[in-house]
Amino acid sequence: FYEQGFHGTAVRDIARRVGVTVPALYYYYENKEAILVALLETATNDVASRAFAAAEEGGDRPEVRFANVIEAVVLHMTHRVRLAALDSELRYLQPANRKHYAATRKKLENLLTGIITDGVRAKVFTVAEPAETSRALLGMCQAVATWFRDDGPLRPEKLAARYVAIALMTVGAQPGSRRTRPRQGGAR
Repeated sequence: FYEQGFHGTAVRDIARRVGVTVPALYYYYENKEAILVALLETATNDVASRAFAAAEEGGDRPEVRFANVIEAVVLHMTHRVRLAALDSELRYLQPANRKHYAATRKKLENLLTGIITDGVRAKVFTVAEPAETSRALLGMCQAVATWFRDDGPLRPEKLAARYVAIALMTVGAQPGSRRTRPRQGGAR
């Protein structure tokens, strides 16, 4: 799917690449869409679990929780590019599958919106629209999967640090201060 898109990929291609027969593949998945759904759920659940863990590491400090979440999302996008890039293929899902996937993605959006709202209340962020800001920032992070290459000039950790700085400026916080510096090493 990553290389040829959903419609350009035949079930035979998938079976050959994973080393099974077509009937064996159909034993586990109802159809090609079910394979895409499984991959999208894997990616979304992975990034969400990492983001929630990163937020928790920030304790009760919204600026640290925020930086940790942005870092975790960007690191996911860089370390799992092929999986993260499949998000663009969700347009081929049937409405019920798309709705389920959207609900899973909404958990991450709600997490970030809640952190931004907490930061506004604590007067460490200056954002008028936390939900819109959250969607804009997640869109910025999601776009990383469309252009990031492992053999490119930026390493994932450096890119994550840059995106954290951009995100902190977006919410009106000062990047690089001791109070907003994300955890070292990040989540993969």
